[in-house]
Amino acid sequence: MSIKDHGLPKETLSALVEASAAINGSLDLEETLQAIARNAAAVMQAEASSVLLLDPQRRKLVFRAATGEFGQQLIGEEFDADLGIAGKVSSTGKPLLVTDVREEESFFSGIDEKSTFRTRGVMAAPMVKNGQVLGVVEVLNRLAQDNFTANDLELLQVFANLAASGATNAQAHERLKLENRGLQAAAYRGTNIIGQSPALRQMLELCARVAGSNATVLILGETGTGKELLSRHIHLNSPRRDKPFIAINCAALPETLLESELFGHEKGAFTGAIAQKIGRFELANRGTLFLDEIGDISHSTQLKLLRVLQEREFIRVGGTKTVSCDVRIIAATNRDLQKAIKDGVFREDFYYRLNVFPINNPPLRERREDIPMLVEHFTHLAARHLNLPAPTTTSDALAQLTSYSWPGNIRELQNVIERAVLLCDGKAIDTAHLPREIVGEQADQPPDKQESGLWGYEKALIVRALKEAGWNQTKAAKALNISRDNLRYRIKKFEIEKPD
Repeated sequence: MSIKDHGLPKETLSALVEASAAINGSLDLEETLQAIARNAAAVMQAEASSVLLLDPQRRKLVFRAATGEFGQQLIGEEFDADLGIAGKVSSTGKPLLVTDVREEESFFSGIDEKSTFRTRGVMAAPMVKNGQVLGVVEVLNRLAQDNFTANDLELLQVFANLAASGATNAQAHERLKLENRGLQAAAYRGTNIIGQSPALRQMLELCARVAGSNATVLILGETGTGKELLSRHIHLNSPRRDKPFIAINCAALPETLLESELFGHEKGAFTGAIAQKIGRFELANRGTLFLDEIGDISHSTQLKLLRVLQEREFIRVGGTKTVSCDVRIIAATNRDLQKAIKDGVFREDFYYRLNVFPINNPPLRERREDIPMLVEHFTHLAARHLNLPAPTTTSDALAQLTSYSWPGNIRELQNVIERAVLLCDGKAIDTAHLPREIVGEQADQPPDKQESGLWGYEKALIVRALKEAGWNQTKAAKALNISRDNLRYRIKKFEIEKPD
């Protein structure tokens, strides 16, 4: 039976046309859903109406729009997807007419109790798109004295199908908008992890194992070792590589601001909250969220993050609506979390949720053979940024750089090289261009550390010679002024392998 067969009054047909224009007139999801609810009540001549969207991951029906005297009280309320008349419609995918809710076993009175609205009769129709139920449109209590009819129910289903199309377009637009904002916030580039030391190779092997999964990763390492770079490397080698990578330094923000940054906030949630803010979890949806310095957050924030890790849902600051998220978590810290647990400053349950797949990021002093490569990389990088010619590095300067203990790790090395590029005036970087703490450290070191430094320097020189020779051992041995057999002995001694 078509709409024409109903013999609809002219004003009803006019309202249906207006409803179609309103529903498809905006790509804003909230505006579209409210237009669906408002026009459903107008077309069906009902006291109130509501639009409930299905959250398939959590199996919940959520009130996203509602009209009537108490409609606003319902926004954000949710219940199990198989509960009530709406749940029955959602489960079966078929519309339902109930003229007297007192005689309907599936009627759920909890919503009436919460809103103080008294439901007499109800019609509900599924919003179906491509065979999938997206949600339910409900209308309650016909304005006229008589009840809703079967013809009304068929008309509501036509309306719900129209609404499903508008809601689908709006949801797709919302997803694209969020992803775009997430990608803009991420602004990530390809990672450039430099080196071929055994410690680095071992770490990258662990990254390769975990990258393809959704497992939570905990990166442990000293300050300046490149934990964020490593987390980007994992993301870019994962199935989520085309989705946002969002990073946040948890130690850089006070507790109240951190929660707003993580979960977002609603308009009016606190002084200065003049508009709704989307948090990092929503921006990172279907991508990766990197939580740096996770060991510095408060107990309260730990508890809220624990809930997100367990349930994959959260509530914005000042809000009531539960928001679902599909986010891969990578956390990092330079703290000893097990000691923090003993000291009572870190929750044990939160630690075990984070410590699914731990990766130790080695300090630079444990991968000295990578220093010549890093020096060359940072030299060219600094020269490009400073618009200067890229200088070479003398053997004496490289020896000092290789033997230094680097308490600030790679970040400190990058800063030292940038300063040296500025000071050398386009000539070779020499010991005179290095900070006093680097040049003067060797004289103060005990014999065992000097030996360690010489060992690291010798290995670094061999790696550099091999790299410059294109890993041709004959050419490298000639450059080092040693025999090929001598070079082979040292390659075996230092466990040097040609990078892939």
